[in-house]
Amino acid sequence: MRTEAFIDGRFVPAADGRAFATISPRDGSEIAQVARGGATDVNRAVQAARRAFDGGDWALADPAQRGRVLRRLAELMTDHLDDLAALESRDTGHPIADARGVDVPTAARCLAWYGEAIDKVYGEIAPTAADALALIGREPLGVVGAVVPWNYPLIITAWKLGPALAAGNSVVLKPAEQSPLSALALAELAAEAGIPDGVLNVVPGYGEEAGQAIGRHDGVDKVAFTGSVPVGRLFQVYAGESNGKSVSLELGGKSPQVVLADAADLQAVAEAIGWGIFYNAGQTCHAGSRVVVDRAIADELVERLTGVAAGFVPADPVAPDTILGALISAEHLDGVMGRVERAAAGGATVIAGGTRAEPVTGGSYMQPTLIAADDPAAPIVTDEVFGPVLVIQTADDVDQAVTLANDTRYGLAAAVWTSDVRTAGRVARRLRAGTVWVNTFDASSMATPFGGMKDSGHGRDRSLHALDAYTQLKTTWISLA
Repeated sequence: MRTEAFIDGRFVPAADGRAFATISPRDGSEIAQVARGGATDVNRAVQAARRAFDGGDWALADPAQRGRVLRRLAELMTDHLDDLAALESRDTGHPIADARGVDVPTAARCLAWYGEAIDKVYGEIAPTAADALALIGREPLGVVGAVVPWNYPLIITAWKLGPALAAGNSVVLKPAEQSPLSALALAELAAEAGIPDGVLNVVPGYGEEAGQAIGRHDGVDKVAFTGSVPVGRLFQVYAGESNGKSVSLELGGKSPQVVLADAADLQAVAEAIGWGIFYNAGQTCHAGSRVVVDRAIADELVERLTGVAAGFVPADPVAPDTILGALISAEHLDGVMGRVERAAAGGATVIAGGTRAEPVTGGSYMQPTLIAADDPAAPIVTDEVFGPVLVIQTADDVDQAVTLANDTRYGLAAAVWTSDVRTAGRVARRLRAGTVWVNTFDASSMATPFGGMKDSGHGRDRSLHALDAYTQLKTTWISLA
């Protein structure tokens, strides 16, 4: 298990020798002491990244060569599937089956996808008079700071690293302090795959120390951040107060699932909604945390949702059949429970759950929870909870349902369930979200971009469009006169 920072191709302790404990939410035990990087360590990493970028071994390499290295890294991740999955599960509380079947394979596929795509990205020739040739090409930005969250450490790290590295950038990565281990393991595999020294650096540490240092560093050309709205706003401030670096943000959501009266197979709808909120204990940026259902079918849907929720039993993440693991920490669990308790005190109805669980002594677990809330301004309706908590609202018709669904400062994702394709198309167009699903939830591929509107941020992960965030256009005008 690697626990030191990875800078310029080597694992090194923090410059001041400090470390912090990474705690397993499974049972509250300490997994390891990890290097606590700060401004000095970030500066070392940025300098190494800049040297590597300016040296050109990676930035100026044949795109096909960069692609081969990324595909080799993906192969190494698959070769080390069990080790990476065990780290991810232990560090985050993810069920081991999800870590093995989703987290590691999805991250590997992302890196391989960009490795396969990068030598198929073309420049342009602008229309000019016959006495000139104007070329429009893409070039890497330089040094990218990637700051990733704890809910899907490997997957979201791959979403940042894939396009950034494929385009030829160098990267300084700061994993969340709650889940640093898989990023450090990934760095070791990256070196083995052939990524040159300094091209990928990993500095674990606290957000207010290492994260802020990345945001404020004049040698960082771009920050890619996934996390909370307040911290995302801080990165915009850091950029403005330093070198005006570009910042792309994915800042969570309060995603609605609109269930209209003509929705077919309510049991299938309820199961999809259940997986959309209870998967990963609700700790998903685009979790379908709100249901807006037509009043005519609300009672039946709630009854079915209650049955689905009962099937998500909190259990030991290392057990192979567990589908609902731990929340990331005791502190986070306290925060989620506090929101539920305040909602109940404010008049919302807890239909199911709303209590803690303890399948493993000392762990951070919660029963899947259903809450009916009539007040659209209630905090449980408007605020991101980031736990296994589903809020149910009722509407009298399609227009009211769309109004309630859009009545949020977030705009990451949404869904509509209906048997009428015309209604589906009209509602999908009216929902203000970066992704809208019709009669499904959380379906995606690497070919489709992911990101939000409004307070959910800007910029996109996944797809060829993500390369826009890690490249800049350059015009080369050649006189033929």
